[in-house]
Amino acid sequence: MARRSEHTQEQIREMVLHAAETIVIEDGFHALTVRKIAMDIGYTVGSIYMVFANMDDLIMHIKARTLDELAERLLHAKADSVEQHIQALADAYLAFAHQHFNRWRMIFDAQHDAPVPEWYQQKIQQVFLIVEAAFRKLCPGQSDEQARLAATALWSGVHGVCVLSLNGSLGRVGSENAQVTVNTLVKSFIQGWRA
Repeated sequence: MARRSEHTQEQIREMVLHAAETIVIEDGFHALTVRKIAMDIGYTVGSIYMVFANMDDLIMHIKARTLDELAERLLHAKADSVEQHIQALADAYLAFAHQHFNRWRMIFDAQHDAPVPEWYQQKIQQVFLIVEAAFRKLCPGQSDEQARLAATALWSGVHGVCVLSLNGSLGRVGSENAQVTVNTLVKSFIQGWRA
């Protein structure tokens, strides 16, 4: 068992985050407890509260790391045309949700009693700005607000397809293939928005 003196607070913090992410990945968000994390890293519960203010703080940091990874995935989605780039962004989002289901779902399922801190809101905004930037290129004459609204509307649809496909309900609404559904959604949305 590790002893506190062997690790700095930053190392303990990283150990806690890694253990917590592993629990979420393997067992889902609802299996996450401070006691389980402490047992996994060989520290006391009190040690965890020396590096995180409370459970909400810890959860917020796990979600932030997931958002950072999602943003990185979206930044690497490239294509030859703006339309294909928006499609590549949607495809990357769908793939991320499928590959990291429990972590992705935690972003939306984990509720907090405390106000959402500004630094976390910036993480969310960072993801949306990637999509908004593509919409600005699609129709340069549109305002930033129009691009923001278009990106939000399309991403709400893409997110909805992800939720339906991952909870097994997509077939009940008429489509067995999430990828085909997302492709159709993106293509139709772009055509309608340009018109």
